[in-house]
Amino acid sequence: MKLLAVSDCYIPAEVMREGLAELEALGVSINVRPWQHASLVELQQANLAIEQDGPDAVPLPEWLTEHLEGFQILVVQFAPVSGRFIRQARDLRVIGVLRTGTENVDVEAATEQGISLLNTPGRNARAVAECTLGLILAELRNIARAHASLIGGQWRRTFPNSDAIPELSGKTVGLVGYGAVGRLVAGYCHALGSRVLACDPYVRGDTAPARMVDLETLLRQSDVVSLHARLTEETRGLIGAGQLALMKPTAVLINTARSGLVEEKALVEALRQRRIMGAALDVFDVEPLPPDHPLVTLDNVTLTPHLAGSTIDSFRNSPRLMARQLARMLRGEEDLPVVNGVQPQLRARPD
Repeated sequence: MKLLAVSDCYIPAEVMREGLAELEALGVSINVRPWQHASLVELQQANLAIEQDGPDAVPLPEWLTEHLEGFQILVVQFAPVSGRFIRQARDLRVIGVLRTGTENVDVEAATEQGISLLNTPGRNARAVAECTLGLILAELRNIARAHASLIGGQWRRTFPNSDAIPELSGKTVGLVGYGAVGRLVAGYCHALGSRVLACDPYVRGDTAPARMVDLETLLRQSDVVSLHARLTEETRGLIGAGQLALMKPTAVLINTARSGLVEEKALVEALRQRRIMGAALDVFDVEPLPPDHPLVTLDNVTLTPHLAGSTIDSFRNSPRLMARQLARMLRGEEDLPVVNGVQPQLRARPD
């Protein structure tokens, strides 16, 4: 049985190979091909284009798509898997994506060909959740603005929220999306004494410490609104001018998920008009963020360059997590993270 893995700047070939190595004991031969970029920024630009326009938006180098016959398993992180790629890989039976989102795969084509699509839920959840907490505190307590002022030679003590700088204890944090990241953020904020609300129509079972409410209730009651939903056609533009108008004038918006969840122009206007107190953003409609972008002119935002999920632990653990799922699949175990409903039939050959 043959597995093709496509490495990138975040998960180099040697890390990919090492993480998948346990599959060799089950008779899997591993071949790694690097999807190369000059820099992480170039890779991020390609990834953003794929997220916005699908797997055909960025072509793979020709040598990466040659000689695909014989591979039953494909493992990728950001590399696009187009319908053409899938049709060329005639023996392909399973695609494993090393993150939760599968925007880089032509899911319809994979499903039509009877190919199982697996993701890696929660692979960087802790990284994103920890960064989210950092951004909440940075925006509420003016940490980044104070730092920038001191570097610029100013001893600044006055900020847009100076009359209402809060503590998280006793405040309400609203989480839009209550998956792996949202649950971790809920735990962190609860530990700090916050009341936690969450909105997620797909969640079932125990939701402690969050209380589930509808989106309008969450927006009206929360002092911090943090976005953790997946970007789908249903959630695109979920937070627009109407939703921002429901928020408290002292509330802040945090987005470490996907830029498409927010209508960026509406957010800029709400921040300019002080209709909400502030925002902390790690994702943008255009990346890298242009130096003349309206967001960089505002004094009530905290901005980071799409780094919430970028920790050495999350990247290095991803191939290992996928290897464990593929090993379970090859042993015939159930309850796999199948995205497209096609249950995998590949099994390890008995010794």
